[in-house]
Amino acid sequence: MSEPSAEGYERGRGMDAHNEVMRELRAEKGTRDYDPREPTRVWLDEDNTPGGVYQSLTIILNTGGCRWARAGGCTMCGYVAESVEGGSVSHEDLLAQIEACLDHEREEGDEASGLVKIYTSGSFLDEREVPAQTRRAIAEAFADRERVVVESLPDFVDRGKLADFTAAGLDTDVAVGLETATDRVRHDCVNKYFDFSDFEAACAEAAAADAEADGASVGVKAYLLMKPPFLAESEAIADMKASVRRCADVGGCHTVSMNPTNVQRYTMVDQLHFRGGYRPPWLWSVADVLEDTADADAIVVSDPVGHGSDRGPHNCGECDDLVQEAIKDFDLRQDPSVFSEVSCECERTWEAVVERETSYNLPLAE
Repeated sequence: MSEPSAEGYERGRGMDAHNEVMRELRAEKGTRDYDPREPTRVWLDEDNTPGGVYQSLTIILNTGGCRWARAGGCTMCGYVAESVEGGSVSHEDLLAQIEACLDHEREEGDEASGLVKIYTSGSFLDEREVPAQTRRAIAEAFADRERVVVESLPDFVDRGKLADFTAAGLDTDVAVGLETATDRVRHDCVNKYFDFSDFEAACAEAAAADAEADGASVGVKAYLLMKPPFLAESEAIADMKASVRRCADVGGCHTVSMNPTNVQRYTMVDQLHFRGGYRPPWLWSVADVLEDTADADAIVVSDPVGHGSDRGPHNCGECDDLVQEAIKDFDLRQDPSVFSEVSCECERTWEAVVERETSYNLPLAE
């Protein structure tokens, strides 16, 4: 596939102003050193996949960061602020990060995780972030596992790269940060350069890799963003319901993960939130989307990061943990009836917000 440049993404797409603001905001973080031999984060969890529920080892590698973020990037993403300065991390240092993650797994878990999820806060399949040599070494390091998830923008999804994992006998999923199936929302609210047709092309490339794989499968996990800036609560809910169903209808896309926006530092969302112009989504909204799309032809899940905090998806504070538990239960069992078991008086406030909030008076309630 082609090797795009950030300048090409920006030119002619009306993103110049967004990117200029984002570059200024990111510059406010100053200089901070990150150890190139230490991962950004690592943790153990459980995940629902087409192969069943697995204990998962989630790895966020510390790389040179997303090339689109360095051009300006997405309005809600502050992960580039945690990247190693200079734009690249060596093969040896990336493998040292993998070893640190394996040490963490051995310390925290009773057994090796069947699922390994590898993120870079950019694109694992972008060879400027993770060289081909490193990709192949990582595939070999996890050849004893059953399934792997790698993160990538659609541009870099290539059947040859995915073959490194299927050749090791790993069922392989590509996590694509689509954010929304609506091109206008993706461009104007998220400031992401590609179109839904590019996501479809990535799914087709993954399907071709699946057809060529011998004894292993390849699929796509779409990541959606619940309530990007500039959308009212009702607009965000409607966009997510339509996006989940549209993704589920694309061949090769077997899982849709809906991520409610959380307010990260050095982002446009952070600036709006600080000035009273943005509220993260209600957890009731997350539950509503999951319940409504439970019949979609895909596994639909959500992991509300920072739930219950002012900067994360939240309700009134009293019911946040209960609704979060119901969401986690739904993720594993795909049973929408779990949401009928939680209730709170604040649900009436949420209903009023959904009915009355518009993009020019948001947020209508805290």
